Amino acid sequence: MKDMSLWNEGDWIAAIASVVLMVFLAAGAFAVTRKSPEVGGHPKGLYILFFAEMWERFSYYGMRALLIFYLTQHWLFNDSASNIVYGAYVSLVYITPVLGGWLADRYLGQRKAVLFGAVLLTFGHFLMAFEGTGGQNDPTINIFWLALSFIIVGSGFLKANISVIVGQLYPRTDVRRDGAYTIFYMGINVGAAIGTIIAGYLGITLGWAYGFGAAGIGMLLGLTVFVLGKPLLLGQGEPPKPLAMNTEMVMYGVGIVGVAIMWVLIQYQSVVGGLMLLSGALLLAYVLFEAFKLDKEPRERMYAVLFLIALQPLFWGLFEQAGGSLNLFTDRYVDLGGVPAPIFQSINPIYIILLAPLFAWLWTFLGRRGLEPSTPAKFGLGLVQLGFGFLVLVWGAASVGIDAKVPVIFLFGIYLFHTTGELCLSPVGLSAMNRLSPKHLASLIMGAWFFATAGGNYVAGMIGAATGGEDGVMSRQATMDIYWQIGLIAMGVGVVVILISGLVKKLMHLDTLQDADDHLTGAPAAGLEAQEGGVHPATRPTA
Repeated sequence: MKDMSLWNEGDWIAAIASVVLMVFLAAGAFAVTRKSPEVGGHPKGLYILFFAEMWERFSYYGMRALLIFYLTQHWLFNDSASNIVYGAYVSLVYITPVLGGWLADRYLGQRKAVLFGAVLLTFGHFLMAFEGTGGQNDPTINIFWLALSFIIVGSGFLKANISVIVGQLYPRTDVRRDGAYTIFYMGINVGAAIGTIIAGYLGITLGWAYGFGAAGIGMLLGLTVFVLGKPLLLGQGEPPKPLAMNTEMVMYGVGIVGVAIMWVLIQYQSVVGGLMLLSGALLLAYVLFEAFKLDKEPRERMYAVLFLIALQPLFWGLFEQAGGSLNLFTDRYVDLGGVPAPIFQSINPIYIILLAPLFAWLWTFLGRRGLEPSTPAKFGLGLVQLGFGFLVLVWGAASVGIDAKVPVIFLFGIYLFHTTGELCLSPVGLSAMNRLSPKHLASLIMGAWFFATAGGNYVAGMIGAATGGEDGVMSRQATMDIYWQIGLIAMGVGVVVILISGLVKKLMHLDTLQDADDHLTGAPAAGLEAQEGGVHPATRPTA
């Protein structure tokens, strides 16, 4: 244990993160042990999902903060190859929820799918702690590929399904839905921020095994929270029909086979792009096939859903530079003041923790006055802010000259605009997928949402690889040129989306959206956009 008088900035940041984690855990224990069925106006099951997801994100983002450095410094891939591996891995993480969502819809139910996914994730994160001697000729690299494969498949079973359970705790038109998803999104980012700081700090200062081992412990704690919190989920997320033991075992067998398939794919990243194109086309065809069987208004809602999903690859292709090219750029070209570069991956989730309550209040405030932007308009605003963030960094780099390191304030600037853009798109999109999808397709559509995110992450790897140029080594000027171009593209697309948002909103038919179980009739807007299809009796204002 280092003497406190010798602590540097990184030591203090890690210590503060540990204290904050303890505070959140104490608050969570207080919330779920109250006698009342609700705490803070929300069912206690939301807080179980909050903390289960918090620990899962702790492990995922803790590992993600280290991954690009692990690839370049330990396994000795060049910058371009490392970005391609990173992009392929993260894209596969977001593809597998399509299968996990479909299996949950048809057989397992969301709760069992999340539980199985958490077990696979725990194995995967602990396997990451086996680092061997390094270099691509070290046989231990096969354990590394296996660890990534467990994490990919585990995320597939957990990711979409835990988000669906959040929605199942509320009627479709309950005024609390967007607020619930924003609270849930805060849980994601509490875990991401603290996991990034603690795992990143341990991995850089003490060794890779310590950082990845911390991620594994976090995932084990997430699994424990979810198991113990089952009663508070109020029976939500169970199988759609009685599940035979043989069928359940077959589903788990499919997951294990999936691990073997991913072990091959992650080593041949070029195959992933073709696979995504093919599977994306098949998924689109299947969703359209299901949409054509619906009545007019539900069918048009599905068209609106597909429009929103189609914006995902662009947004996340640019946003996910954070863990790849931007992470390397931060390490090499930004004045960090002695703080380990992976810790700066926590800026985005910290911003979300600080700004998510403000955005939740803002949407409610505007909604009650009839001024809240529609969901597609929010998406357009998110793209504009995302693009502007890249321009901020480019301007900052140009302001100090080619030979000087970029002041860290501009790194905070790009993350600020990326975060505000994310808050206009991601939690709003999660809510829209759950609200607009037919109940029998809920997990599949949530999986499709993550699949489109996967496309964006693959694109992110390609963009990151381009910053390496012909020799595979990142250069400052080439990176800034690429960031300028993609920033302008994102802003242009965002403006177009805002302009046509009214047309897309009409396809959503919010004025006739009903609670499937409560048979509510449509009513005029009375608050959040989510309420435009009718107000739940428990929250309906009296005349």
